[in-house]
Order: sequence, then structure tokens, then C-alpha cells
Amino acid sequence: MADLIAIGYPDETTATAAADEARRLAQDLIIQPDAIAVIIRDKDGSYRVQTNHHAVGAGATWGMFWGFLFGLLFFIPVFGLAIGAGMGALMGKVAKTSIDKQFMEQVRDLVKPGTSCLFLMLEKVTPDKAIEAMSKYGGTVLKTSLSKEDEKELQDALHGASEEAGS
Repeated sequence: MADLIAIGYPDETTATAAADEARRLAQDLIIQPDAIAVIIRDKDGSYRVQTNHHAVGAGATWGMFWGFLFGLLFFIPVFGLAIGAGMGALMGKVAKTSIDKQFMEQVRDLVKPGTSCLFLMLEKVTPDKAIEAMSKYGGTVLKTSLSKEDEKELQDALHGASEEAGS
């Protein structure tokens, strides 16, 4: 089971620093992230996104995942992921997964103008060491879990959406 974790910060810079720490924790094998993303909401309300995908994983698919998730959460097109024929099916798959409405609403409430948020898709974590390392950044933690089946359905839907978008 993968965990989707969002950690919100009250400024525009802390999520980026926390993402660097998460990458260090991954090198030290304290966490095993599939993907790491940061969303920064500028004071004017515009969004900036930074992503990092597991080197062995399907980077393009994770880019689409983050793009779709951020589009769903914040109603913004990210990475040029346009609403197309395949997006209806993809939205149906996401609606059936464990990314529940309460989590989405909490994330929307967390990311206000002048703030940032770190998103981690984690497979494995050594909780005590990870908490100790990440606690220096503070923040508000939100977590949702995706079953292997939900994650596979979402990944399959993303692959299907990308193939349909290309035709």
C-alpha cells in the first residue's frame, strides 16, 4: 500500500527545503518514495510545481499523476495536461480510489496564497527516523493511503489517457 502524504507550510520556501531533506532520506534508505512533488502558491495566487520521480519508476506517468492530481485539487492545468477524451475515464478511476474528498478539501484549505506544500508518494518508511528528520520543518501533515489495486488502476488509467491523448 502506498501512502500519499501532503505536508503544508506557511511560507513559499519550506516545502522545497523539506523536499531536499526527503531526497536525502531516500538516499539513506529511511524512506522509499515513488515520487516527490512541491507546489508553491505565490502571494498573487498563482501556482508553481516542482517534481521528482523515482529513477527506476515510470517518470512520465508520475508527471501525469501529479499533473492530474494538482489539476483535480486546485482546478489548474499542470504540465499542459489538457482535459481530453481520456480524462473522463481517468477522473472516474480517481473517484474510485482512496484519494477521498475530505483529503482533497483539506489540501485545498492548506495551500493558500503565500504557502507551499510537499507531496510524497511513499512505499516504505522508517517512521521514527523520518519524523525526526522532517520535524525541523514543522508543517501540517495530511495522509491518505492507496491500496496496490487503487495505485495500479490509477497508473493504468494514466497510461490509457496518455495513449488516447496521443492519437
